[in-house]
Amino acid sequence: MSDFLTHECGIAAIRLRKPLEYYKDKYGTALWGFNKLFLLMEKQHNRGHDGVGIGCAKLDMPLGHPYIFRRRDAEKDSLATLFSDEMQRFDRLAGQGKVSEGEPSSIKKNFDFGGEILIGHLRYGTSGDFDEGSCHPYLRRSNWPTRTLMVMGNFNMTNTGELNRKLIGRGQHPVFGTDTQTVLEEVGFHLDEAHTDIYRSLRAEKVDGHEIPSIISDRIDLVKIISESAQAWDGGYAITGVVGNGDMFVMRDPKGIRPCHYYIDDEVIAIASERVPLMTVFEAEQEEVSELEPGHMITVKRGGNYSKERFAPEAPSMPCSFEKIYFSRGNDPSIYQERKAMGAALVQQVVKSINYDFNKAVFSFIPNTAETAYYGLMDGLRLHRREEVRNDILEASQQGELTAEKIDDLIMRNWPRSEKVAHKDIKMRTFISQEASRTQLVSHVYDITYGVVKPGVDTLVMLDDSIVRGTTLRDSILKILSRTHPKKIVICSTAPQIRFPDCYGIDMSQMGKFIAFQAVIALLRRDGKQSKIDAVYRAAKEEFAKPLGEMVNQVVHLYEDYSPEQISQEISALVTPKDIDWKGEVELIYQTIENLHSSIEGACGDWYFTGNYPTSGGVAVANNAFVKWYEGDEGRSYDLPL
Repeated sequence: MSDFLTHECGIAAIRLRKPLEYYKDKYGTALWGFNKLFLLMEKQHNRGHDGVGIGCAKLDMPLGHPYIFRRRDAEKDSLATLFSDEMQRFDRLAGQGKVSEGEPSSIKKNFDFGGEILIGHLRYGTSGDFDEGSCHPYLRRSNWPTRTLMVMGNFNMTNTGELNRKLIGRGQHPVFGTDTQTVLEEVGFHLDEAHTDIYRSLRAEKVDGHEIPSIISDRIDLVKIISESAQAWDGGYAITGVVGNGDMFVMRDPKGIRPCHYYIDDEVIAIASERVPLMTVFEAEQEEVSELEPGHMITVKRGGNYSKERFAPEAPSMPCSFEKIYFSRGNDPSIYQERKAMGAALVQQVVKSINYDFNKAVFSFIPNTAETAYYGLMDGLRLHRREEVRNDILEASQQGELTAEKIDDLIMRNWPRSEKVAHKDIKMRTFISQEASRTQLVSHVYDITYGVVKPGVDTLVMLDDSIVRGTTLRDSILKILSRTHPKKIVICSTAPQIRFPDCYGIDMSQMGKFIAFQAVIALLRRDGKQSKIDAVYRAAKEEFAKPLGEMVNQVVHLYEDYSPEQISQEISALVTPKDIDWKGEVELIYQTIENLHSSIEGACGDWYFTGNYPTSGGVAVANNAFVKWYEGDEGRSYDLPL
């Protein structure tokens, strides 16, 4: 993705099913679980750079000893720094004689992360502050282990304001700022209620106080607690939580918007956002790693027994298609094939764009994340050309004109030409956050190969994952590519036009920044249709008088007067640099919605392209995003005027 776009988060969790001594004897270290947590997080580092956090819960700690721990870090290189700091702390404890690999019980007693339950979070923020305090996990402490709660997740709730008002209505005093806090407090409230009901019944039965904590632990029903908590949530989420007594849960939203996978054997229960990290870290086969079904949760009791149950009514699955297009690591076997299919699906549009003349076209890709789809595009182009050659040979044979020279000519000429045109020399994304600074520097991130494009003759075709804002394309990439002096530059996007905001974890909430939206507004105004823009604004505002579940996406009407090709043509004009000497043509080609769906196996959430949101809150955010743009408010669109 050539546009800078923050997104998503990553979760990882380890639940050891054996005593620490087992891992010391078998693997040589009692920190086996801690090491696996680091690897799971490192293998998902693509999902979060703003900050990290880890947590640990220890089972059956003696009274008076702490049992739950947390560390968070929002500095640069926070993942490596945090784990390095903890290992230095371990080494200091070892130097003081307080911990020893030969005595795993000492590690559990004295090292904060020497426990059986370990969780980790990689943060990419879409709202709130980016300091250490906004990093997961969030922790709610109590002197009752069964009321202590730690949660983390990959999620955005669209109705945070409503959730806060619900807390206030109960008499609580929520701390505003993040949806994570509302999730923590909502689950915590129902946990408290369940705990209190059990406690009171035990007191009424005159059960000895020393026995009460253990009985409460056995009776706590996490499925019931989560089911009650999640009733009010509108959004996409994969959430992991740990109760202080050692119970643990992981849950996935009813529409399956956010990804979640798990691996279970007799040694460990492991959770991660993506499949491949689990396969790599535990040397597991693809079929040994399962995807958590939408609306389901896995609960693990403190004794190590687990179950998987539904916590929400069944609903149509709409997983985020951007996971397939860009976000998830491309070495997942199914995602790899799907990205290749997305590239291949562009073939007919591409060959039309180059006027079917492969002799005067050069194919490449930018950025590096588009490489897999590029392989699919090239495979598709070669198959297309192979079919042409086959038909030409058959025709020449039927006419008696088939000679060795003819065959050589048919096979060798007009063959798709692949070149490495753009090179990413250095990694800057991790520390460039301000858009203006990034624009100035990105031209130095990419360099080009000179001499492979025939000036004024060749069409240069570049594949990209998606084009969101178009600013990097206009201000940097097209200027860089124009240095090769092609006759024409064609930019192909494996994703369709991004027309609507996301509200489930991707940093795409400001509608005015979308180049497709800018294009349709330009077309409407050019054609004297300002009245239509005004009418959609009034209709969008009127939607907020309706209950959330009855709202309709009014923004879709902005696009109904123009075909995708007309909008693409306007986008091409908007992103063409005006301050360069090169005067060639720029054309943008976008994936069609139909081809996107045919490329992805199973359900495909496409709301950013179609406006077909999986939850009511998404519809409200779309209307709110347009209203904010119309009124000149540049703020994010998550806080709804309800």
